[in-house]
Amino acid sequence: MPKSKVRKKKDYVIAPGTRTPGSVKAGPSSPFYVAVMLGFMLLGLLWLLVYYLAAENISWMNSLGAWNFLIGFGFMVVGLVMTMRWR
Repeated sequence: MPKSKVRKKKDYVIAPGTRTPGSVKAGPSSPFYVAVMLGFMLLGLLWLLVYYLAAENISWMNSLGAWNFLIGFGFMVVGLVMTMRWR
């Protein structure tokens, strides 16, 4: 039985000016970025600690009530979100 002709496929050519998601090479994050990231996480932790230990003595913090949880955890979440861009 005769063989069929094998067609040559054209090579896929990437248009100039486009890039694939894996081709972007970023260097390491600056020390300032890491300090801000860790600072947000520690600030959230300190906010919650101060709220638990001394909220009765700080009138403006006591008036916030349960919003202190949102503020403290909000700072920590911002720091954790920043870890996704840390290299």
